[in-house]
Amino acid sequence: MAAATLYNDLNSNRSLRLQTLVRLRWLAVGGQSLAVIVTALWLQFPLPVVPCSVLIACLALLNVFLTLRFPPTQRLTPPAAFTLLGIDLAQLTALLFITGGLANPFAPLLCVPVIISSASQPKPQSIVLAGLAVLGVTALAFSPFPLPWYPGTLLLMPRVLTAGIWFAIVSMTAFAAFYTYRVSLEASELSEALTATELVLQREKHLSQLDGLAAAAAHELGTPLATISVVAKEMERELGDDPRFGEDVHLLRSQSERCRDILRRLTTLSSESEEHMRLLPLSSLIEEVMAPHREFGIEIELKEQGDRASEPVGIRNAGILYGLGNLLENAVDYARKKVTVTTEHTAERVRVTIEDDGDGFSPDILARIGEPYVTRRQKDDSAGGLGLGLFIAKTLLERSGARLRFENGGSKHPGARVSVEWPRVLMDTKLAK
Repeated sequence: MAAATLYNDLNSNRSLRLQTLVRLRWLAVGGQSLAVIVTALWLQFPLPVVPCSVLIACLALLNVFLTLRFPPTQRLTPPAAFTLLGIDLAQLTALLFITGGLANPFAPLLCVPVIISSASQPKPQSIVLAGLAVLGVTALAFSPFPLPWYPGTLLLMPRVLTAGIWFAIVSMTAFAAFYTYRVSLEASELSEALTATELVLQREKHLSQLDGLAAAAAHELGTPLATISVVAKEMERELGDDPRFGEDVHLLRSQSERCRDILRRLTTLSSESEEHMRLLPLSSLIEEVMAPHREFGIEIELKEQGDRASEPVGIRNAGILYGLGNLLENAVDYARKKVTVTTEHTAERVRVTIEDDGDGFSPDILARIGEPYVTRRQKDDSAGGLGLGLFIAKTLLERSGARLRFENGGSKHPGARVSVEWPRVLMDTKLAK
């Protein structure tokens, strides 16, 4: 559910800031003005200077209006961004139309508004803008205005060359727009997934700190509760035999003593549990990972390779627990009958391998495994996901220094196999010292 919500929010987060578009427009105004000045004054080509100046001035005036009317941090809605980019496209098309059409060497710049839209706007708006760009390129192919050239020389473009330029610009626009859209989308997905990873880490850290907070609260409540207990004793001494209040005073005294016992246990909770919870042998870590998944009708077998007397003892790491737990949960979801967890430790490395007897990873998924929003294995769509949760697990385990390998078992042992391997120094506190 969380992955689907994040995925649905991606397009809404890809908004364009007005100031970014304004700066790009000023760059376009400067570039167009420089091109007109160089062509008309330096090269002295015959150029419709007045119409070109009017078109450039319109773009500059619109920029001034946007700068004065809206704050620099203004975020554009998709319709507003589409309108502004459409105006840019129309202005550039008109400028190219009166200066030679597709013969103008600046004609490929028509793809720029489409690329900007692909990087920052939803897909429907970008597709429509790309369609308008294709119409603009087609209109330039039929421009009746010649390319400004040396006086007395008429530069005519062969129709075959014009068609080739049209095809080149259209194909470049389509390729650049698609490439930009995919890069932008993957960057957004990665950002959302990393945010979810940080939330998981914060939640685990919060849970690990609850015992300390409980001890602090117990310490703060100790003084007022001691005062209540003293007052209750005095009242019991004075009113203990009173038929009207004696029973209530006895109850008050007993409940105050009970509260003191509870606070005493809370105060010692952190110190009692810290030593055996802070450090975890590899076998205890794996057992803690496996425990929540034993009640789903799938057999989970643990194979230990190596002497328990020499097994690594590491600091409790919430990221490792979550990451291995997610891998095991996926294995249980896709297994038919059995999941095998194998641990192995040597003097140099520590490895945990999780295997299931399901259908394994399909080849296309195996090539992209670990990317956010890869949604399924070779199984029915109702089987579940392998996207954001697996990406978070992979990220957390890699942060702990692990290397992960995803593969299929083969014909003799079908199913998926995930191997997680650490250098032993990262999993053994004795070596870390």
